[in-house]
Amino acid sequence: MENFYLIIVVILFALAISDLIIGVSNDAVNFLNSAIGSKVAPRYVIMIIASVGILIGTTFSSGMMEVARKGIFHPDQFYFSEIMIIFLAVMLTDILLLDVFNTLALPTSTTVSIVFELLGSAVAVAIVKINRLGLSLSEMSTYINSAKALAIIAGILLSVIIAFTVGSIIMYITRLAFSFNYKRTFKYFGAIWGGIAITAITYFILIKGAKGTSFLTDATAEWIKTNSTLIILYSFIGWTILLQLLYWLIRLDSLKLVVLIGTFALAMAFAGNDLVNFIGVPLAGLKSYQAFIADPISDPNELLMTALTGKAKANTILLLIAGLIMVVTLWLSRKARRVTETEVNLSRQASGNERFGSSMLSRTLVKAALDMNNAIEKIIPDKTKKFLRKRFDTSEYQKTIKNQKDAPSFDMVRASVNLTVASVLIAFATSLKLPLSTTYVTFMVAMGSSLADKAWGRESAVYRITGVITVIGGWFITAFTAFTAAFIIALIISYGGGIAIGVLIALALFILIRTHILFNKKEIEKEKEKTLADEELHTDNIRIKCSIEVRNMLKAVIKVLNQTIIGLTQEDRKLLKNLCKDVDKLNEEARYLKQSVHFTLEKLYEEETETGHYYVQVIDYLREMAHALTFISNPSFEHIDNHHKGLIPAQVKELNELRDNTTDLFNAIIDTFENNTFENIPDLIETQQDILNKINSARKKQVKRIKKHESGTRISILYLGILNELKNFLLHSINLVKAQRDFVEFQLNNHKK
Repeated sequence: MENFYLIIVVILFALAISDLIIGVSNDAVNFLNSAIGSKVAPRYVIMIIASVGILIGTTFSSGMMEVARKGIFHPDQFYFSEIMIIFLAVMLTDILLLDVFNTLALPTSTTVSIVFELLGSAVAVAIVKINRLGLSLSEMSTYINSAKALAIIAGILLSVIIAFTVGSIIMYITRLAFSFNYKRTFKYFGAIWGGIAITAITYFILIKGAKGTSFLTDATAEWIKTNSTLIILYSFIGWTILLQLLYWLIRLDSLKLVVLIGTFALAMAFAGNDLVNFIGVPLAGLKSYQAFIADPISDPNELLMTALTGKAKANTILLLIAGLIMVVTLWLSRKARRVTETEVNLSRQASGNERFGSSMLSRTLVKAALDMNNAIEKIIPDKTKKFLRKRFDTSEYQKTIKNQKDAPSFDMVRASVNLTVASVLIAFATSLKLPLSTTYVTFMVAMGSSLADKAWGRESAVYRITGVITVIGGWFITAFTAFTAAFIIALIISYGGGIAIGVLIALALFILIRTHILFNKKEIEKEKEKTLADEELHTDNIRIKCSIEVRNMLKAVIKVLNQTIIGLTQEDRKLLKNLCKDVDKLNEEARYLKQSVHFTLEKLYEEETETGHYYVQVIDYLREMAHALTFISNPSFEHIDNHHKGLIPAQVKELNELRDNTTDLFNAIIDTFENNTFENIPDLIETQQDILNKINSARKKQVKRIKKHESGTRISILYLGILNELKNFLLHSINLVKAQRDFVEFQLNNHKK
C-alpha cells in the first residue's frame, strides 16, 4: 500500500514539473509585458533580470503554501486516501486547463484555476464521503473551509476592479505630471519619481514579503517590520540621490532603471505569490505521505490529515529547484511569447492590426464613454481643456518612434506605472497570504493605464475592449471549468481507483501532446505567413513583398480551386469541408494584408511613395481572388452537405477541362513572377481569353440544359455561380500580372534616371 501512494506522490511531482512549465508559459506575461512593450532593453537583458527575480522570489513563497494545504478545505476531516485523490485530481486538471489557454494565447489565472480545482475536487470527495456515512449535504461545511474560500474568491474578483482603477488613476496623474515629452521634465523630477517608485517596490517586496520567506529568521523579519519607517525614508532619500547623481554623471535615464527594477520586483512577486499554484499541492501531498508512513496505524482509510493543519515551511532547496525550472521555461517557451504578445497588443499606444474584432457590448461601452466625455467637456473651462490636450499630446512621441525599426508599444512612463502598481498590489496580497491573481492584477493594471493614457482611441477602442472582455470572459470560464473538471476527475478516481488513475494520466498525456502538435503547426504556418511588413520598405522591398505574396497566394488558390472541383465532381463532403477551412485562412490572410496597407505604406521612404499604389493594387486583386474562391468552395460544400443531386456527366467534363486550363494558366503566371520576366503577357492574355470563351460556351450549354430540363434547379444555380466566379478569377489573375509588370518598368525607369 505504501508503494502505491509513493507512486502517487511521484506522479504529483511529475505533474508539478509539467505544471511549472505550462504555468510559467501563461504567467510570463505578468512580468515581461511592460519591459518588452516599452523596449527598455534588449530582450535577453530583460530575461536575465526576470530570471534572477524568479529565483529570489521562490524563497519568499513558503508562507503561501498553506493555501494548498488548508486554505480551501479542512484537511483534518479527510483521510489520507481521500486527500491524495483531491491532490491528484487538482494536478491533472491544472495542467490540461492551462495548456489549453496557452495554446489559444490567452492569459488566464493560475491562482483562480488552483483555487477552484481544490474546491471542486474537495467538494467531490466530501460528497462521496457524506454518502458513504449516510449524512446529509448540510454537513458540507464540516469539510469545506467555505469562509476562507469565499474570502479568497472575493479577493481575486475585487482585485480586478482595484487593479484597473488604481492603474488608471496613477497613470492619469503621472501623465499629467510628465506628459509624453517626459524627457524634458525628467531632467529635474525624474529622480524623485524613480525614488518614489523604487521605494514603493522595496517596501512591499522586502518589508511585507519578508514574513513569508523560507530563509529569514523570525528575529530578522521582526527587525525589518519594526524599522519599516526608517527603511522607507532611507530608501527614498538614497534612491533619489543616486538616480540624480547617475543622471548628472552618465546621463542615465532613471525610467530605464525603474522599469528594470520593476521587472525584477514583479518577477519576484510572481514567484512568491504564484509558486503555490504549481508546487503547493505536490508539497502538501509529500507532507501527507510523510505523515502516513510515520504513523504506526498506517491505514490510509483511517489516518486523518491533521498533519496539514500546522504552519507550512517549505524546503528552500525544493523552492529553488522549482525556480530553476521556471527560469528555463521562461527562456525556451514559445507559448510564453504568444501570451505576452496578446497583452502587449491590447495596451500598445498606436493603433494597428487588432487581434480581436468588434462586439455589440464594446460598441455600447465606447458610445457611452464618448457621450460621457462630451458631457464632461461641456462643463470644463477652455483653458483646462487646452492644458489637458497638451499634456496628452502624442504627436512628438509618435514622430520619434515612427522610423524606428523595432518601435516600442508604449513609453517607459507607462511601463514604470504598470510595474510599480502591479508589484505593490501583488506583494501586499502576498503579505496577507491571499493568493491574489498576478494575471488579473498585471493585466488589469496594464489595461487601466492604457485607457488613462488614451491608447484606446476611436480607431481601436472597440477592438481593445472586445479583447479585454474576451480575456475576462476566459477567466470566468477558467473558474467554472476548473471546478467542474476537478469535481468530475475526483469522482472518477474515487470510484475507479488505480485503473482510473492510469487512464486519466494517459488521457492527459495524449491531450498535452495533441495540443503541442497543434501549437507547433500554427507556429509553422505563422512563420510561413511572415512577410517584410516589419522591415524598412523601399522600392525593392515593396517589389519583393508583392512578388512573394502573389506567388504564395496564387499557389494556395489554384490548389484549393483544383481540390474544390474534385470534391464537387466526386461528391466528397469531407474534402469540401476541409477546403472551406483553407479558404477561410486564405481570406484571413488577404484581409490582414488589406488592413496592413496603411501601416506598410507608412514605412516607405519619402522619395519612394509613388511605388505604394502598385502594392495597393496587388492587395486589392488578391482580396478579390480570395472572395471569388469563397463563392466557389462554400456553395459547393453546402450543396453536397445538403445531399442535393450532384453534377451531371456533361457538367463534370466541362468543369474538369476548365480546371486543367486554369491550372496551366496559373502555373505560367507563377513562373512569370518567379522569373520576373513579362514578355509572355500577350500569351497569357490569349490563354485567358480562350478559357473565358470556354466559360461562355459552358454557360450557353447550361442554359440549353435548363431549357430541356436536363439539370435541376439547385445544381444549375451552383454551376452558373462557379462559372461566374471562375471568370472573375481569371480577370483578376491577369490584372495581377499587369500590375507587377508596370511596377517593374517603373522601377527600371527610376534607376535609369
